[in-house]
Amino acid sequence: MSKSPQKEPKELWIARREYQFHSWRERRARKRGQRPTMAAFPGYGSQKWVRVLGRALIVPPRLASRLGDNPSVRGWRSFAAIAIGYAQVRITIAGVTHDIVADRGGVIDTVLPAQLEPGWQTLEMSVEGSEPVSSPVYIVGDEVTSGIVSDVDDTVMVTALPRPFVAAWNSFVLDEHARQAVPGMAVLMERLTRENPGAPVVYLSTGSWNVAPTLERFLSRNLYPPGALLLTDWGPTHDRWFRSGRAHKEENLTRLAEEFPHIRWILIGDDGQHDDAIYTAFAGAHPDNVAAVAIRRLSAAEAVLAGGRTTVDDHSASGVPWVTASDGAGLLEKLRDVGAASD
Repeated sequence: MSKSPQKEPKELWIARREYQFHSWRERRARKRGQRPTMAAFPGYGSQKWVRVLGRALIVPPRLASRLGDNPSVRGWRSFAAIAIGYAQVRITIAGVTHDIVADRGGVIDTVLPAQLEPGWQTLEMSVEGSEPVSSPVYIVGDEVTSGIVSDVDDTVMVTALPRPFVAAWNSFVLDEHARQAVPGMAVLMERLTRENPGAPVVYLSTGSWNVAPTLERFLSRNLYPPGALLLTDWGPTHDRWFRSGRAHKEENLTRLAEEFPHIRWILIGDDGQHDDAIYTAFAGAHPDNVAAVAIRRLSAAEAVLAGGRTTVDDHSASGVPWVTASDGAGLLEKLRDVGAASD
């Protein structure tokens, strides 16, 4: 007896309205003579493949000129660009060209075959015949056995998320140069990368792709090691009003374990959201892929702004070293104590 075909999930009405709104904005921009371009985000890969990340956008000329001069930029301008849904994107890697279709939000997140040497490499992306833009990708050598995954909000950058009004202020209003780095975290991550040559660095955040350029400049300005950015796209999906940030983190951690089964990751987060629970579940499912977990404790003021802090579970019986401290210096000292960092 043949099975009846499985029904496609019903699309939420707000998702259809969102797509219609962005399509209207795109049509208006094209009528004004504005053309698409690519925003390239740092990706990663092995010596046999690369994960390419980018977004097809129409950027208003005034915004493009301001971003090009790299002045003080307020967050809301990052959201003025218009995403090009289902854009035709051309990606060239070491002379080999691939034609890819972006998703409905204009995002390119695809894995392509490539033979590249370990370290930072570049590829090119273009949309609709636009000028190609260079995209950095970090190629992990076959012999590398260590890596670093770090949360962003309240782990490397003080943002006081997820309280809605504070989050909106930080994302849409606050001058990017006013964003504060968490004390000692840049030193911690620089030390870990220096002690583990070739280790990939991945910044895994629930933040929107719109803030990727701001985040890259922040990390560079505060001397954090460069790394791949794994962000998400705000707004409704086909079946829910908002995307799940927790699911985004869980799915990407599992993906990293599958892509690099020989790598043991140092996981860095904070106690203001769900990092402890996410890392606990991941370490339980993939104990051979976790070298240590470092959880930053929010201050009392930060915890109030962030809507409270989660209770860090007792991991004394776990085979994975688990440390907590209020800043990067304290975490580095405790990682040394458990043998996850050198003196």
